[in-house]
Formats: sequence, C-alpha cells, structure tokens
Amino acid sequence: MPSRTFTFLGTGTSTGVPMLGCDCAVCTSRDPRNHRHRCAVLVTTPQGRILIDTPPELRLQLLRAKVGFVHAVLFTHYHADHLMGLDDLRPMPRYLGGPVPLFCTTEMERKIRSAFSYAFSADVDSVPAGYLPKLMFHTIDEAPFHVLGQHVVPVPLIHAHFNVLGFRFDDVAYCTDVNKIPKESWPLLEGVRILVLDALRFKPHPGHLCLEEAVEVVQRLQPERAYFTHMSHDLDHEATNRMLPPNMQLAYDGLSFEF
Repeated sequence: MPSRTFTFLGTGTSTGVPMLGCDCAVCTSRDPRNHRHRCAVLVTTPQGRILIDTPPELRLQLLRAKVGFVHAVLFTHYHADHLMGLDDLRPMPRYLGGPVPLFCTTEMERKIRSAFSYAFSADVDSVPAGYLPKLMFHTIDEAPFHVLGQHVVPVPLIHAHFNVLGFRFDDVAYCTDVNKIPKESWPLLEGVRILVLDALRFKPHPGHLCLEEAVEVVQRLQPERAYFTHMSHDLDHEATNRMLPPNMQLAYDGLSFEF
C-alpha cells in the first residue's frame, strides 16, 4: 500500500504559543518547536489531502507546509481555535473544480452555517470562485466512513461539557481537546500503533488532559508511539521530552510521519 503521511500543522492551545503579552521562558524561547499555532493536522493519502479542523492560522500553516490546497476537511468540534480559519478555504474550489467537502456532525454544520452565514446566501452559486467559501457538507456521526479512499473511524470524546470527535485512520488515532474518554470509545482505540493525544499542561484542567493524565492513557493503550498536542506555554519542548518515557514525546508544528 502506498505510504500516507500525517503532518502536524499546529500543536498549540487556544491562545497559541507564544501567548500575547507573555514573556515566560517558553513564549520567548528560540527553539522553533516551542512556537505553536492552533491545532490542525494534514493527512495525505494517495487520493488527496485531508485537513482536520480550520484554525485561525490556517493560511499561514498551509503556506508553511507548502500545501496549496486540500481535498476535504474533517471537523472535531466548533470551538473558535478549531473553526475560525474556515474562510481560508475560499481559493480551493478553483483547484477542486467544485465545493470543498466538509465532514462534520449536524451540530457542527449548524454552527458553521451560523458563524459563516455569508457563505450560504441564496445567490452563492452565482458568485465568482474565490469570493465566498463554497462548501459541501457530508454528515457524519459515530459510524465509520470513507473520504478520499481512506477509512475513518470517529472516536467520541468528552471535552468538559462538549461532545467532540477524535478520528482513527487505520492504526493512527488523533484525539485532541479531550479530558475524558467515554467507556464505549476505549475499544475504538485498542490496537493503535500511533496515538496523538491532548496534553495541555502539568496541572489538571476541566476540559483537557494534563500531561500526567495523558501519560496514563498512553500506558493503558500501549501504542508503539504517542505524540502529545494542544499544548500551552507550560510545556517546554526539550525539557518536557526529557521527562517522558521513550515512546512518548511532545509533537511540534511541522512534525510529520508516515503510516
């Protein structure tokens, strides 16, 4: 099977790192691995590129990754740091020859239609390409689905009082923005070879796994490798990695692996 790649476009929490107004050691670090855009990933398959979430820095992230366009978008949830870059999809229908496919829940679709109502006006089809986002919704729930030939398994997760989705691509699972894995979702993560998991900071948080909790999840699932994401400025890349077991490490913007 031709190789596929998983690329971290952003690994930071909702404020990003550096955080505005902060002069801590991580925010002022010269290590580029401590510079974290808001969370998004790119899964490249033989049939095209799948983007997960559209954070505010999306245009900058895709330019940095030298990616001109994507073929489909999956959404984990509707918080601003995962959604508000959606308008950066405007140029892409020119290259796709049609609307950008968005795979999301019905709740997520309602939020997108509300937040970007100008993209769904009655005369949107008559507007020249590039003036407005042209989008096509594909409703997903908890059932597996296919996109660009890739089998995808949604993984329901709890993010404080919000229901969000992780996604499993064969033996790779991406679980950002989670503080609790429901009991029915643990079997969906069994046998993963590479696990990407939320690890916000050292101290517990009501909506995210802290580093210790994330390590405990990894130890329970026993993947070959685990990467932590959605990190705040509490976690210095090099210093934190020295604390972690050999099969666990902090991800960083631009990190890529094949699967």
